[in-house]
Formats: sequence, C-alpha cells, structure tokens
Amino acid sequence: MTETRLYIARHGKTMFNTIGRIQGWADTPLTTTGEEGIRELGLGLKDAGLNFKLAVSSDLGRTVQTITIAQKELDILGQIPYYQDKRIREWCFGSFEGMYDADLFSGVLPRISGIVDATTMSFEEIANGIVEADTANWAESWEVLSGRILDGFASIARKVERQGGGNALVVSHGMTIATLVDLLEPESQKRLILDNGSVTVIKYVDGKMTVEAVGDMSYRQRGAEMLEKMN
Repeated sequence: MTETRLYIARHGKTMFNTIGRIQGWADTPLTTTGEEGIRELGLGLKDAGLNFKLAVSSDLGRTVQTITIAQKELDILGQIPYYQDKRIREWCFGSFEGMYDADLFSGVLPRISGIVDATTMSFEEIANGIVEADTANWAESWEVLSGRILDGFASIARKVERQGGGNALVVSHGMTIATLVDLLEPESQKRLILDNGSVTVIKYVDGKMTVEAVGDMSYRQRGAEMLEKMN
C-alpha cells in the first residue's frame, strides 16, 4: 500500500508574530530569531533521515522564506520540485489585518458573537464573526476557507502519491494548519496554538488524510542542539 506523508511546518517567527499583531494575508518577514528557528528545523529534519520528494509553501513571503532556509539546511534546495499554492495561505482577516491579536479576540469577536471568552469559539464561529464584522468584505466565509484548505493539502498529497508515495515538505500557517487538524479530527481539537517551526504530520492513503502528529517541536529541539555544538 502506497503511503504519503505531509510534514507541514508553521513558518518561522515574523515581525508581526513578535509584537502580537494579526498576520493573515498581510505579510512581514522572519526576524533573525525566526530565521535561526528554521535553521534548527532544517537541521533536525535532516538528522532524522527524512527524504522529501516535493516541497510546497503558500505564496506568502514568510513561508517562501521559511522553506528556502529549511531546504538549504536539508541540502535539497534546487534538488527536488518546489511550488507555491495559495490555497494553503493563512486565513484572511480582512480589515482586521495588522490589528493586535487581543483587540480582535478579546474585543471585536466577543462583541459580535455575544460569547465572553473567544477562546471557546469554534473555528467556524470565528470565521463567521470575522465575516460579519469585516467592513472591507475581504474575509472568507467558513465554507470557502475550509474548502480551500482541504483542497490545497489534498492536492499536494495526491501529487506525491502519483509519484509512488513518500514525503512532502510543506510550509503553511498557524491557523491554517490548526484548521486542517480540526477538519480531519474535530473530536480531538481544542483550539490548537502551534509554535513557529513546529511540524504537523498528515498521512495520506487511498484518498484519506489522517493526523499522525500535531505541533511537534522535536525537530527544532534536535536542530538547536546541533547548532549549539557547531558554535
């Protein structure tokens, strides 16, 4: 039986991540700390002996920057096919792009939904609340958002499967990866918060995606140990 796995990393820490601002389709580059974290990730993946047939990122700059650094550390940059897929972009937060996280999740969403604690809201409720409050009408409905996320990751898996299976290195975004996990295993989802450079593993067999690991930081931790010995 052909097995395919997507090793989906969250991009490195960015300027907006550092100061707690919402970063959906808006983009800021990785900080020096963020770049170092992805060097750790690449080294840790290499040390684990993982081989990749395909590399894919979203089309946003922070994921392109991340996958470039990771591939350099893995010694696969330019050695395997790579492309960008806008379907695995972060959520679009519309007119709330760049707002402080706390203002949206502790201010706007509770007022719209009537729910005091926004951390208890489902992803669908959050998406619907953002759409309702977005004066620019840019935010995506839950149907559009969830559909493009599932389609994007399934498309990557199918490409690898057609090549006989194996592993793909994928770089996406925190809310997008958490949404994918929620869609695949809703009973186990409790509003995941995924660290920058963490790895979520999705297995794909016979057209079905299943979750094997969520937010794994062991690759980064191993890479950090290796970098410390090098310095």
